[in-house]
Amino acid sequence: MTTRAMQEIENLRTVVIKDAWPYWLGAIMLGLANICIFIVTAAPWGVTTTFVFWGAWLYQLVGGHPETWSFFTLQPPMLQALKGGILNHGGSIMNIGIIVGAFLSAAAASQFRFKRIKAGRQVVAALAGGLLMGYGARLAFGCNVGAYFSGIASMSLHGWVFGIFIFVGAYLGSKLLVKYFM
Repeated sequence: MTTRAMQEIENLRTVVIKDAWPYWLGAIMLGLANICIFIVTAAPWGVTTTFVFWGAWLYQLVGGHPETWSFFTLQPPMLQALKGGILNHGGSIMNIGIIVGAFLSAAAASQFRFKRIKAGRQVVAALAGGLLMGYGARLAFGCNVGAYFSGIASMSLHGWVFGIFIFVGAYLGSKLLVKYFM
């Protein structure tokens, strides 16, 4: 390969892997992914319901019986998915793909690193925030992907209501973050 060809490949690598993509391109790609997921699974894109299954499967590993929970007994398709296991669960495959893809993207862009925790209150805030977000996602029957993104794409009023309140929450949360943790 010539030096010029190698330089062009390195330039392309920098643009595609290291540099941030424009928001409009990300929006188009997310929209296309949502359409593809809907075509393949016949359901809108969701993330947090899969965590219910992961918790149930972990509970089964220690001898629990999540198949008796009303979440599964009142919804036969959910019970069937529980019995199928993690490798037969499309949401699990997608979530694992998101986690692995995010790691590979960060590593390829040289952005993956472990940071030292500066204060114990960061740990407390992160744990409290994560628990509140998870609890809120279950109460809302979805997170920003299932309830907001897929809700709006499905022309559902709940997606727009969710969107309004997620922006209010993000605004208030950022004010709290700056006041108490910065």
